[in-house]
Amino acid sequence: MARSKRTGDSAQPSVFEPLAGRAPLAARMRPRTLAEVAGQQHLLAPGRALRESIESGDTGSILFWGPPGTGKTTIARLIAQHVKGEFVPFSAVTEGIPRLREIVSAAESRMVLGTRTILFMDEIHRFNRAQQDALLPHVESGALTLVGATTENPSFEINGALLSRMRVYVLESLSADDIVGLLQRAAADTERGLGGIDLTADALNAIATESDGDARRALTILEAAANLAAGKAVTPEVVKEAAQLRFARYDKSGEEHFNLISAYHKALRGSDADGSLYWLARILQGGEDPLYVLRRMVRFATEDVGLADPRALEVTIAARDAYQQLGSPEGELAIAEACVYLATAPKSNRVYEAWKRASAAAAATPAAPVPKHIRNAPTALMKELDYGKGYEYAHNVPEAYIPQEYLPDEVRNEGVAAFYEPSAFGFEKDIAKRMAWWAELRARSERASPG
Repeated sequence: MARSKRTGDSAQPSVFEPLAGRAPLAARMRPRTLAEVAGQQHLLAPGRALRESIESGDTGSILFWGPPGTGKTTIARLIAQHVKGEFVPFSAVTEGIPRLREIVSAAESRMVLGTRTILFMDEIHRFNRAQQDALLPHVESGALTLVGATTENPSFEINGALLSRMRVYVLESLSADDIVGLLQRAAADTERGLGGIDLTADALNAIATESDGDARRALTILEAAANLAAGKAVTPEVVKEAAQLRFARYDKSGEEHFNLISAYHKALRGSDADGSLYWLARILQGGEDPLYVLRRMVRFATEDVGLADPRALEVTIAARDAYQQLGSPEGELAIAEACVYLATAPKSNRVYEAWKRASAAAAATPAAPVPKHIRNAPTALMKELDYGKGYEYAHNVPEAYIPQEYLPDEVRNEGVAAFYEPSAFGFEKDIAKRMAWWAELRARSERASPG
């Protein structure tokens, strides 16, 4: 069996050596075999590629990505049982490049003797890009087989060159059934667990709900509840006391931040008021700055609602002002009110699309001159140069509309029919009627013109 030690140090305990009785329940119950791992059957069921590679002792460089408490470190430790080589643990939180140089030096010596070095790097995302670059040549040369674990999206946190040399395995939050099975084993285990405590079915379900798919959190709550019960039955009331405040899983700078904001935007766009309120509550309870959320809502009002309901922008700006005046929690109701308004408003992205087309045209014709008839002519010289000549003042006619050209020839010659085309929803129906009326006046004027 592979050892876990530093070169030159005295031998360290085996990764599964019995733990002292005072160790936390989550540490004592860490799985010692693949069969004991809760969940992750999409990776570890018999015949699955990861299980086959672990049992064969030849996993190659891999990366485990998943939420806390899903078994990333545990599976890495199980690899240590089967690996054909030296297994070296490394924490990207507490160790750095100097320690890595020591490991590489020892690995190159082993390589000469035909022995592989498997480097397990926990929290690999804590290594910055430059530090990750230091791993690349040694992974590429084969001196190190890298096994990494991260809670963060590798696409954002891991160098592309390093990521391309690793196989990524995605671990999932444990299901309620997985958690219940784990708790039952821990409650009944007399060697590593709690030795047969009285645990009601309702208490089991309560812990499974409170843990949010995190095995470590589930076992921690169970241990706290057993201590509170002091030999009596563990009930849902005891579980609630043991769990205390249940924090939302949310990272204001990581993938979950983007996932929840994306869900919120899509629920708003999909006109689902309930879904929008739910994701808004998740985001705010997770600790996000409400003003950040309001900025995103202002953007939504202009991009996704637009002129289908011009009041959407007014309501959202008013919610921002109300929150700035009231703060939390009172001001959060104003955010919720704007959320419902945006979700139930008619939707149109026609202004957004029109702005993109107009911006592209402006970028393509940056030197197009302003047509002379719509230039200002404050001086005699400008008038002599025909600035403003031919311009007709719209208010001189009853309709307050005189057809004239307002685009440069370079843009009009591109054949763009229109940048803005109103939708058939909400207030844009009225805008469409106005534009159709102006188009009729223009056509009438063209028919009346000589030639």
